[in-house]
Amino acid sequence: MGSLIHNNGICPEPEPDTGGWGIQIVESEFPVMKKTQTGAYLTWEDIGVSVSSSNRSVGKEQILTGVTGYAKPGEIVAIMGPSGCGKSTLLDSLAGRLASNIRHSTGRILINGRKQRLTYGTMSYMAQEQVLTWTLTVKETVYYSAELQLPKSMPKSEKRQRADRTIREMGLQDSLNTRIGGWGIKGLSGGQRRRLSICLELLTHPKILLLDEPTSGLDSASSYYVMNQIVKLTHEYQMTVLTAIHQPSSQVFGLFNNLCLLSLGKAVYFGPTFAANQFFAVNGFPCPDLQNPADHYLMTINTDFNEDTIGGKILVEKVIEELAASYKSSNIYKKVRSDIDTLCAVEGDIIEKKGSLQANFITQCLVLTERSFKNMYRDLGYYWLRLCIYIGLGSALGTLFYQIGLGFDSVNARISMLMFVSTFLTLLAIGGFPSFVEEMKVFQLERLNGHYGVGSFVVSHTISSTPYLLVISLIPGAIAYSLVGLQREPRLFIYFSLVVFVSMLLVEGLMMLVAAVVPNLLMGIISGAGIVGLMILGAGFFRLPNDLPYFFWKYPLYYISLHRYALQGLYKNEFKGLKFPQYVGGPPTVDGEMILNSALHIETGVSKWIDLGILFGMAVAYRIILFCTIKAIERVRPIIKAFMSKSTFGN
Repeated sequence: MGSLIHNNGICPEPEPDTGGWGIQIVESEFPVMKKTQTGAYLTWEDIGVSVSSSNRSVGKEQILTGVTGYAKPGEIVAIMGPSGCGKSTLLDSLAGRLASNIRHSTGRILINGRKQRLTYGTMSYMAQEQVLTWTLTVKETVYYSAELQLPKSMPKSEKRQRADRTIREMGLQDSLNTRIGGWGIKGLSGGQRRRLSICLELLTHPKILLLDEPTSGLDSASSYYVMNQIVKLTHEYQMTVLTAIHQPSSQVFGLFNNLCLLSLGKAVYFGPTFAANQFFAVNGFPCPDLQNPADHYLMTINTDFNEDTIGGKILVEKVIEELAASYKSSNIYKKVRSDIDTLCAVEGDIIEKKGSLQANFITQCLVLTERSFKNMYRDLGYYWLRLCIYIGLGSALGTLFYQIGLGFDSVNARISMLMFVSTFLTLLAIGGFPSFVEEMKVFQLERLNGHYGVGSFVVSHTISSTPYLLVISLIPGAIAYSLVGLQREPRLFIYFSLVVFVSMLLVEGLMMLVAAVVPNLLMGIISGAGIVGLMILGAGFFRLPNDLPYFFWKYPLYYISLHRYALQGLYKNEFKGLKFPQYVGGPPTVDGEMILNSALHIETGVSKWIDLGILFGMAVAYRIILFCTIKAIERVRPIIKAFMSKSTFGN
């Protein structure tokens, strides 16, 4: 096989008879690239990415090696290659979103010749995994996103018009009122979800647009229309677009300006799309007539299923090595390097953040609260199922302790009933963890693209969940309270309901915190249940406060356990003002405060409202900790990656 060494340029010339790709050799060099100061010129040089290997003797496994290329405003770069070749990793690397187990070793990424961070508002990235709020309709999803992303100076009517136009451009106008669907509920098809995800990223017409397999799940006609519309928007708004794409049709393939072919983590080719045909032909792999060039390229460099195409895996790997070496010695590669040097020679405009142009904090909170409230209302498993279970448990609790009265035996019955309410009923709030995980996924994706801030998310989720928690606290609480026959004064019932409400609010805050740190569903439920279980053990019921071991159980667990303050508040609320007999059938001579002091080891000098106030303070503190944790994760993760990269590749 020879290497591609030539002095002629290559330009597209469709064959009149077949309509296929033709090649015309012209007597001139590649045109000299001229850089203007508009848009975002993205360049990457010698990108190398590796992942920690399970084989300790190897240490690391290289995913990308020495990948170089560029993308210009108004053009689309297609990244192609077999599965596992590093397409998504390259996009993640350019976007600064490499996974925690991936270590970025070498390379330089510049925007307009500057080392700039691809920050919020300058770039949109449609990842391969689609994360959408499944209870919303297409129209609601795009409208809410438009309210969050588009400039605050833009009137609401114009935002709606932009959203409607984007929906029409992606061919979703007939599915406006169709819910996305999930959890056993039929909704949009996979292709429609993909187009909806593209809609959300196109709303702001970003400077840089990264698309990971935008045509997956679409038929050939839909793929062409979607990509053709993206091409039009790319030209109209001078966007810089890179897309990883699987098996494009010949029509879709013809829309791309530049092609990046990857295999085994190496760049087999990067350059003009039309020149790839000549490159493969010179190296002994000409594209047959009437065959899609994209199919031919992928079949040539595929290492998974190659017995019937090339003749053996070892041979294919050798072919890839020779193609990569041939490309590195070709004029095309030299031209790419020259273009990158030209783009980087003069530092262009700094891509500014668009955060100041986005919706303000109040608007973000209002939009997110409305969206979250609607999601909670439509998701039966979020609160409605829990409400039914709580009503059933409240009824069971009421019938078990039905009208306990004021006799000698009612003391232990009251203690047991209040303990169950303050501990095990709040423990069931863990059941909402799957919904929390789904919300966190949507938040993390939208946060990466800069739709809104962490504070807006925390505040809006707290506000939207409050009405549902109030309902869950009041209805089952009223059933249990009345059936058991606790003190009938309204003020005491109000306090009882407030304690249950704040306790549930606290546990929800705790589970949101767990979801932020441990996004895995099973591990999160186990972790949350373990934390709540420890707090219940240290609340002062199973072992009285004065009997708790000092190390860990008394200090600090007893003082940070939310169930301690809930339990003591309910004890004081119920026992103060009551008198009980010392023995069965005796006169009511034992004061409730005596029981609190001697039997339950509770200080009656501390008001029950202080316990409630501490619970409210803890609820606020949990939300503040959630905010700080998310911010800390955002800041610490890049530092950890950088440290791991230096330590690994330094060795």
